[in-house]
Amino acid sequence: MIKINAMGDTCPIPVVKTKNAIKDMEGAGQVEILVDNEIAVQNLTKMAVQKNYGVISEKLEEQKYRVVMTIGDAEDSEEIETPQGESCLPDARKNMVVVISSDTMGNGDDELGRILMKGFIFALTQQDELPSTVLLYNGGAKLSCEDAPTLEDLKSLEAQGVEIMTCGTCLNHYGLTEKLQVGSVTNMYAIVEKMTQASLLIRP
Repeated sequence: MIKINAMGDTCPIPVVKTKNAIKDMEGAGQVEILVDNEIAVQNLTKMAVQKNYGVISEKLEEQKYRVVMTIGDAEDSEEIETPQGESCLPDARKNMVVVISSDTMGNGDDELGRILMKGFIFALTQQDELPSTVLLYNGGAKLSCEDAPTLEDLKSLEAQGVEIMTCGTCLNHYGLTEKLQVGSVTNMYAIVEKMTQASLLIRP
């Protein structure tokens, strides 16, 4: 078993350390990661689920958590496989990512900016081609939380299959960790992956 001490490491270092350790593994095995916050546990668990690794976690004591991933022989397989007989042409929707870094749209009057952002997200729900992912960070993290005027439209997007991902560090900074109402908590490593792999980035 490979053991990683990520105590005190901020996002996305625990995920980066874990990915690097898995790359160095020869064949199947287990990786144990120690972290000091629940956001890191969520990020590591999400990564494991995406990669089809087995994963368990437990709280050892206050501000100390243990995550164990079990990696099988197929860990290097592609995350998205094209079944035989299906077209290999990429689905444009799968590569369209909307990036929202503020709870206002544009510069000038913040009240107007909030109205515009609400209108933008509503208009997004009405498009024929929906994005695959909406990334929310910095002030944009407020949009997926309790009492946000954009909450119902984001829930509508999620119900239609759009992945809603909110930065965990940003939620923590604004004191909103317990108020997230739609989608999942993510980390900077995953945000960068989504953005670099996108064929189309939309920034309102």
